[in-house]
Amino acid sequence: MKTDIIERNAPPTDDRRWKIVDATMKKHNYSPKSLIETLHAVQDAFGYIDDEALKYVSDSLHVPPSKAYGVTTFYNSFTMKPAGEHVILLCTGTACYVKGTDKILEYMKNEYDLEPGQTTADNKVSLLSARCVGACGLAPVMVLDGSVVGRLSVEDMQNKIREWINNG
Repeated sequence: MKTDIIERNAPPTDDRRWKIVDATMKKHNYSPKSLIETLHAVQDAFGYIDDEALKYVSDSLHVPPSKAYGVTTFYNSFTMKPAGEHVILLCTGTACYVKGTDKILEYMKNEYDLEPGQTTADNKVSLLSARCVGACGLAPVMVLDGSVVGRLSVEDMQNKIREWINNG
């Protein structure tokens, strides 16, 4: 009786969080179809998905690195850089944009020299944007460290961000 022995890659480091990622892949028999779920496991465990993690996941699941990279950069829930201590997520969907998130983006650039996808030099604040956060009835919407804040004027949003950054 012939048995196929599949050699598994060792995790990039001995960080215990890789056990969570490995368990996710093992649960799905290292199927390429588990790519998104595995990337979620990496994101949840480490807070971001770096090149080393992409290589490990793509090698382990036998998917091309370009596919793993494409999936990671396509979905807003994945990030390839460590987030700052605090995260501001601005909704740039049509309803929010019309009601002022474009002005908030401009404010963040002028006041904090931040563009979406960037983190301040002191790693205190990351600014992200999403095409839609699914709270159009609260437009304009921002998410501060996971808490949805909506129905504020542009000035109220600016004050909230300033207060949150200075107190947080």
